[in-house]
Amino acid sequence: MPHSPHSELLNRITAELEHLPDGARLEVLRQRFSHEVSRRTLQRRLSEWSSSGALRAEGTGKARRYFAPALSGSRTITPDPAVIDVTAPAPTIADRVPISAEGEEIREFVRQPIVARTPVGYRREFLAQYEPNVTSYLSDALARHLQALGRTPDGERPAGTYARDIFSRLLIDLSWSSSRLEGNTYSLLDTERLLRDGEVPPGKDAKETQMILNHKAAIELLVESAEDAGVNRFTLLNLHALLADNLLENGREAGRLRARPVGIAGSVYLPPGMPQLIEDEFAQLIAKGAAIRDPFEQSLFLMVQLPYLQPFVDVNKRTSRLAANIPLIRGNFVPLSFIDVPEQSYVDSVLGVYELNRVELLRDVFVWAYERSCRRYKTLRDSLPEPDPFRLTYRQPLMEIVGEIVRGRKPGTPRRVSALAAPRIPKRDLQRFVGLVLDELSGLHDGNIARFRVRPSELRAWLAGSSTRARGPKSKSNPSRRSGRSGRR
Repeated sequence: MPHSPHSELLNRITAELEHLPDGARLEVLRQRFSHEVSRRTLQRRLSEWSSSGALRAEGTGKARRYFAPALSGSRTITPDPAVIDVTAPAPTIADRVPISAEGEEIREFVRQPIVARTPVGYRREFLAQYEPNVTSYLSDALARHLQALGRTPDGERPAGTYARDIFSRLLIDLSWSSSRLEGNTYSLLDTERLLRDGEVPPGKDAKETQMILNHKAAIELLVESAEDAGVNRFTLLNLHALLADNLLENGREAGRLRARPVGIAGSVYLPPGMPQLIEDEFAQLIAKGAAIRDPFEQSLFLMVQLPYLQPFVDVNKRTSRLAANIPLIRGNFVPLSFIDVPEQSYVDSVLGVYELNRVELLRDVFVWAYERSCRRYKTLRDSLPEPDPFRLTYRQPLMEIVGEIVRGRKPGTPRRVSALAAPRIPKRDLQRFVGLVLDELSGLHDGNIARFRVRPSELRAWLAGSSTRARGPKSKSNPSRRSGRSGRR
């Protein structure tokens, strides 16, 4: 397509639609690109692009959906027969990830029938031989490459600033992609509807829905508590508790190290079974992980060692994927969302760690996945407006006062906000700050309350109370009721 002022927008919309196998309606695209184009212009462009074949459209009126052209079966390109190799195997989804020679060796091994692989147990030496800042899973060149790629302008700002800027998109992407790697059948659009609107698509079982919602809670913990989260026992146990909520046979095992043996389907690896050994290795894993200075080495270390130890009865890989984001979010690097990571490539890479104690294939997947995440979120972040310096200055009291009003079911009136803000905000900025709080209160919904540490149930209770208070003056204005209460103060 020839270059035009609208080509860049088309490219970004196409890239977005590539992750939405069910397509997207106009309103969904309008919300995502509202900062770039008006609704009327977007509607006109989508019509032009679908007419020209740059996009595909199905349906009419409000039900009309747009799809990336790659998802269409209506356009067929017939190559020159002279260049077709009919003996070559069809490319698979795993071919997206460039694999090193070492990674290819691992993949060939773990794809053998399970009966051809020798059973192995946990080797304490694998962790014991790792010396933080001496041993490394990433070469110096790869570490520098990832740091340069993932560095953001928010490096000196409070921990979690960058992740908060892209929070809505990260929440959907990471919840979906990490769940997909566990076999969850939600689409990206299904996930977005669930997390933003509370809509459960037909045909999805409760376990899949719970898995997505658990990811949401865990990601909120990492982003909103970025300054406190770290490679420590408290963070890892609570991360597991959130991810495992309502998914374990015994709910008391959520957030606890396991006290019984477990097996791994599809692998000849047998994790350790002695509770004291698990406790000792978990403590050593935390100590070594916390001592690693490079955030990307620390991230990959957690993805390697947590699943290998299998410290929990289940949900170990999910915990490791979210834990891998702890150093990235804290350091204001681009987070790792695992978007587009082929499930088989990831499974093969983890099996290589389990059965061979080799990390090269997982390293290949990790680097490719991070490069993919950087392209996605840097484009998104670059399109966002610059942060409001006033809001940034008073971010903490804003979060505290909004949360206090909602959790306490207090009226969000200018007088109430002013009383709460006066001790914390300089007089010269008080009026503007009160307006900022009132604006936030008026725009609260289930999709944006995490940063105020407000639960959906607390928001609903506050909104119900606000409605009751709003109806109150009408009943008091009834003349007959006023006369019936005359003389009473």
